[in-house]
Amino acid sequence: MSTAMRPAKAAMNMGSVVQIFVLALVIAALSEWLGPLPIALGVGKVVLLPMIWALLIGLVLGLLRKRMPAPLQVSLHSQHLSAAILSSALFLFIAKLGLLVGGSLPQLAQVGWGLVLQELGNLVGCIALGMPVALLLGIKREAVGATFSIGREPGLAIIGERFGMDSPEGRGVLAEYITGTLIGAIFISLLAGFVSSLNIFHPLALGMGAGVGSGSMTAAAVGAIAAQHPEMSDQIATFAAAANLIATTVGTYLTLFISLPVAVYAYRVLEPLLGRNRKAVAVEEAKAAADDTEEEVVHGPVLGLGMRLASWVLVGAMVLIGNRIGYGTPVLDALPGVVIIILAVLVGDLIYVGTKRKLPAVCWISFIAMALTFPHTPYAAEVAALTGKISFLAMITPMLTFAGLSLAKDIPAFRRLGWRIVVVSLLANAGVFLAATMIAQTFVHTL
Repeated sequence: MSTAMRPAKAAMNMGSVVQIFVLALVIAALSEWLGPLPIALGVGKVVLLPMIWALLIGLVLGLLRKRMPAPLQVSLHSQHLSAAILSSALFLFIAKLGLLVGGSLPQLAQVGWGLVLQELGNLVGCIALGMPVALLLGIKREAVGATFSIGREPGLAIIGERFGMDSPEGRGVLAEYITGTLIGAIFISLLAGFVSSLNIFHPLALGMGAGVGSGSMTAAAVGAIAAQHPEMSDQIATFAAAANLIATTVGTYLTLFISLPVAVYAYRVLEPLLGRNRKAVAVEEAKAAADDTEEEVVHGPVLGLGMRLASWVLVGAMVLIGNRIGYGTPVLDALPGVVIIILAVLVGDLIYVGTKRKLPAVCWISFIAMALTFPHTPYAAEVAALTGKISFLAMITPMLTFAGLSLAKDIPAFRRLGWRIVVVSLLANAGVFLAATMIAQTFVHTL
């Protein structure tokens, strides 16, 4: 390995921090000002929401960084920093959803097993839609890793422990992870919006289907569905949050004990039927690499508590501005709600650290936020009223702004994947959403 290619220890560059937050603020505000753009597609339509504008603008800045003036040059370090901020900022969105869920727990109880059983759609839908296509395209054992789940962090850990990341299954799950990271939010937003416009499924079933276990993808899907059914936006977000919480907690174990064995079995049965006469396609290892000029690889920084708190405060400011531009709510009216959300995230994060990280931070944050608006909690109605002044769509745009600013660093690895594995990964994501929605559809009539 050359000196230029040797991984470098990440250092917190305050200049990059300031640059990223200023860029993110401008991008998010501009995206809200541009507003939604509906596009008709035959019998349905898709809506390019502000969050999609924000993601695309951030991505373009990253891709064209060498041609931009200095203030707009998003370096590799800044891209990794954006990814770290995104992971932290998503907690604010989780808290907002938890606040919606807490006040709606009685209504959610009416769905009962629907929320649990729809998780089975997350498990088997990706296999049912992705596995046959993968085999027909000549993909072999990589298909197991690419289609047993949506390939987020828990999926990487499960495959890594079972097969090793250097195995074909490991390359498959890594391909799914990179595909989902780069274009998963855009894809699921367009798909969810289009399916919603067909009026085949109940909006709440679509909301449950949106809870796929990925924060950014759930946010994108919820935003697209809510744009088609604005009169039910809070309810859609509530059911998506509940489904996402189940996917984040119970879903990991169901993935390990159900969907992975099913994927292995499906491969063993279907490969002789669909893949026997197909020429095997070698999926190249999707390792992150420097671009053509062999820039130094910089690993993402780890945000300490102080930096996490600063990111929550600054993203909260972005939410206030976006809420004013896009939804007309005065900043001072929405400020108390943002403060409550930040406090819920801070307490949940402290409990997460204090309990030695045995339960994901998103779970603690969700529990605390739900408790704040649970009908029997003192001042629950007042908390719900204050936080209700913040549109959850206004919270999504800053999240996907940081996602867009972080994506260009993954393009070299994305180019290595080849179109076949990308198609399979997107079909797996579509299968998760559609199968979970179809299962949820059978239960929403009870509401």
